[in-house]
Amino acid sequence: MSDEKSVEDLPGVGPATAEKLKEAGFDDLMSIAVSSPSSLVEAADIGEATAIKIIGAAKKLADVGGFLTGDVVMEMRNQVSKLTSSSRALDELLGGGLESGAITEFFGEFGSGKTQITHQLCVNNFRPIEDGGQEAHSIFIDTENTFRPERIVQMATAHDLDPTEVLQTIHVARAFNSHHQMLLVEKARDIAKEHPIRLLIVDSLTAHFRAEYIGRGVLAERQQKLNKHLHHIMQFSHLNKAVVAVTNQVSAKPDAFFGDPTRAIGGHILAHTSTFRLYLRKSKGNRRIARLIDSPNLPEGEAVITISEDGVRD
Repeated sequence: MSDEKSVEDLPGVGPATAEKLKEAGFDDLMSIAVSSPSSLVEAADIGEATAIKIIGAAKKLADVGGFLTGDVVMEMRNQVSKLTSSSRALDELLGGGLESGAITEFFGEFGSGKTQITHQLCVNNFRPIEDGGQEAHSIFIDTENTFRPERIVQMATAHDLDPTEVLQTIHVARAFNSHHQMLLVEKARDIAKEHPIRLLIVDSLTAHFRAEYIGRGVLAERQQKLNKHLHHIMQFSHLNKAVVAVTNQVSAKPDAFFGDPTRAIGGHILAHTSTFRLYLRKSKGNRRIARLIDSPNLPEGEAVITISEDGVRD
C-alpha cells in the first residue's frame, strides 16, 4: 500500500464521500481494495459503477491482486504470530498456538469449555510475547451473556498478572441480535484505531442467527448474512494481524441445515471460512478433549486439556 496516497486521492471520491467511507470503516486504500461494490454502495450512498471504479483504483494504488512467488509467501508466513492457549498440548495441536490473520473455531456442547478458552485467550493476549502472548488489547463480542470478569481475575492471578490491568485491555460488548452483532465488528475497527487490538472473540458466533432464522424458507437469507459477517471478521483479522477465536454450537437434533448432533452449525459457509476448526467434548472430571478436524496445513489430532479455577492447562 502506498504511503503517499489516501482515500481522498481515489477518482470519484470527494470530501463528502471520503467522510462517509471513513465513518463506515473504509479509512485506507487496502480496506477499500478488498471490499465488494455492494458494501461501498451501502456505506457511501454511491452508484455501483462508481463503487467499481473506486475499488479498481484502490487496487492499483494499494498494489493488490499481484502474484507472489512461494518463497515470498513463505517469508510472509514467518511473520504470523501465535497466541498460546495455556495448554502445551493444545498449542502443539494448533502448530504453536492460535494463528494471527486466521479464524479459529471452537465448537461443542454446552459445558465443553468453549467460553472458558475464550476467557483464557483474553488473559494470554495481555501477556508478554516471550510468554506466548501479544502484549495487546482484546475485543469480546458477547452474544449469550457469557463474559465474566470474575473468571478473568482468577485466570490473571494464576499467571501472576495484575487483574485490573488485564481487564482494562478487554473491550466487551453485548450483542442483542444478529444485526447488532454484525455492527459491533464494524465498531471494532474504530477501537483498533485507538488501541493495539490483536484478538477478536465472538462468543457465540451463530446463536443469534440460529434463533432468528428458523426454517428452510429463510435458509438462504441466513447464510447470506452469516457469510457477510464472516467476511467482515476475516477482513478485520487481516488488517489488524489479529487472532480471531469464535465459538459455535452443535445441533441438538439432525435436520437439513444443522446436521448431526456432533456437527457444528452454520453449514458450508462457516466450514469453509474457519481456518482451524476444533471440536470440544467433555471427558472425566475437569478434562476436555479438543479434536482438530480441519486445518489447511496441520494433521487431524486430539489434545487433552483441563479447565480449573486457574484456567486452561494440560
